[in-house]
Amino acid sequence: MLIVKKFGGSSVADKERIFHVAKRCAKDYREGNQLIIVLSAMGKTTDGLIEKAHEIDPNPPKRELDMLLTTGEQVSVALMAMAFHVLGIPAVSLNAAQVAMHTTSVYGAAKLKRIDTERIRHELDSRRVVIITGFQGVNKYEDLTTLGRGGSDTTAVALAAALHADACEIYTDVDGVYTADPRVVPGALKLKEVSYDEMLELASLGAKVLHNRSVEMAKKYGVQLVVLSSLTEEPGTVVKENARVERMLISGVAADKNTARISVIGVKNEPGIAFKIFNILARNHINVDIIIQSVGREDRKDISFTVARTDLQEAMTLLNENKAAITAQDVTCEQDVAKISIVGAGMLSNPGVAAKMFEALYAANINIKMIATSEIRITVLIDEIDANRAVRTVHDAFRMGD
Repeated sequence: MLIVKKFGGSSVADKERIFHVAKRCAKDYREGNQLIIVLSAMGKTTDGLIEKAHEIDPNPPKRELDMLLTTGEQVSVALMAMAFHVLGIPAVSLNAAQVAMHTTSVYGAAKLKRIDTERIRHELDSRRVVIITGFQGVNKYEDLTTLGRGGSDTTAVALAAALHADACEIYTDVDGVYTADPRVVPGALKLKEVSYDEMLELASLGAKVLHNRSVEMAKKYGVQLVVLSSLTEEPGTVVKENARVERMLISGVAADKNTARISVIGVKNEPGIAFKIFNILARNHINVDIIIQSVGREDRKDISFTVARTDLQEAMTLLNENKAAITAQDVTCEQDVAKISIVGAGMLSNPGVAAKMFEALYAANINIKMIATSEIRITVLIDEIDANRAVRTVHDAFRMGD
């Protein structure tokens, strides 16, 4: 069997954990399996590197930041290869350029285009464990790029798809996908299975177990994922096309605190204005989520929407620079907000889900600022201070812990 295993930063945070991972993988190797291991940077290394960059330049060029950040994973893979050497198992560490993981040139948020598999196949055929840097690639200029938050998950899924791996295992600091964050909701249940679509919604809405781009890719190429803990031997959660969760109305509740609301006030009520606003943001790779338009006074209207809090400053600058073009009288923002979402395929055939969620929030005296829905999710925007309480309230309302 060819198995791709991805380990996050907390799984390789120090010498003991590196050896723990190496010994765990050694069992699979000795059973005759071929192994590809994808690693993130050790512990909080990436945060430390970003801090160092900001000490030099508060607004560092994205190309140079990528050049700096990609060093973190190179440390991880080299140390892991050394750990295998100590255990008497042949291993080789490869960075994105050595593999040739081709990406677009959007520094900080590059997308994988294709992977050259020749070098990896050669190493696997030589019975070596192949240890590859996650989170990074190389563009047409041979510059190193990073794939953005959760990029190591995407690297692992892309490798599993390109090499037609038999299994793709994502190891994190939790032992699966839960109905809510167990640190917020002590009674949260671990799901045995969850569908790609449900996982995609949960990942996009704040559940930090898997990154949404990796789930998107897994769905596209039919890569079945298993989410496990690197610290225990507990069975994890399988993410696949059709999960047996029809017995559950709701699969999960998620909170996303990396969010902010922008309101573009008093734009002309005429065709093309919304296009101009969102085109400005799209050209600068800023994603928009909940959108509300309200017709105001004197043939003017207000358009409010949410963006990631990390994109807020850039979005505000762009909109203010283009105030005349978008006919806005004002552009305001609110940072202390959070998105609470419920996700579940069971919503399609069960009316009254939204009412039940809103009733629970009302009973807890939590005000709803914005609402968005899709076939399998309902998202509300609330004050950030209420976020954890809202997750517990909604989780209890749907009796997910029973």
